[in-house]
Amino acid sequence: MSELENRRKLLVVDDDRDLAHLLCQSLRDHGHEVVAAENADEALAAVVATLPDLAILDIRMQGKSGLQLARLLREQFQVPFVFLTAVEDDHTVREATATGALAYLVKRHDVSEYFPTIDAALARAAEFTRLRRSESQLSSALQHNRHISLATGVLMERLRLDRESAFTLLRDEARARRQRLHEFAEELLRAIETINALKPGSNSRHPR
Repeated sequence: MSELENRRKLLVVDDDRDLAHLLCQSLRDHGHEVVAAENADEALAAVVATLPDLAILDIRMQGKSGLQLARLLREQFQVPFVFLTAVEDDHTVREATATGALAYLVKRHDVSEYFPTIDAALARAAEFTRLRRSESQLSSALQHNRHISLATGVLMERLRLDRESAFTLLRDEARARRQRLHEFAEELLRAIETINALKPGSNSRHPR
């Protein structure tokens, strides 16, 4: 993997300016692009602007806590995160785990000690991203196949064709129109729905 491919965009959110500055600089020296924010509002603005690969969140901040921010990052942006805090107790660890954090870091003077954990979290985050992308592509393919199958079935019924002939007709017509097969299938199904709605006795309402 090239140096450019190894670079990751990180968001550091901490209201301790000295620690945040030290951590950001160390992460840049480690080869990453880093954006800093002091509170949840700044962090959300940075997420919209940069969509980071990983967020490093202080748990206790003014305004929204890191836990509240983490839920927003997960639910609205699907940005993975780790927590950074000076407090290490069972209750806080349980809360952090429940939000879906990839790791839990305790604040230390030597921030280079975080690097192995952050690198591991980045690797897990990249794997989650690949899985989401694969699931999205599979869902899209299944939906496209559903439209093609339905359109083929309609042609079989309307034109008294076998499945192979109906599919060939659908494919050739899509090519003639210079459309993708699934797009033409969707268009055909919409047209048929419109025609069916115009039939006498349908529930459609026509403007007077």
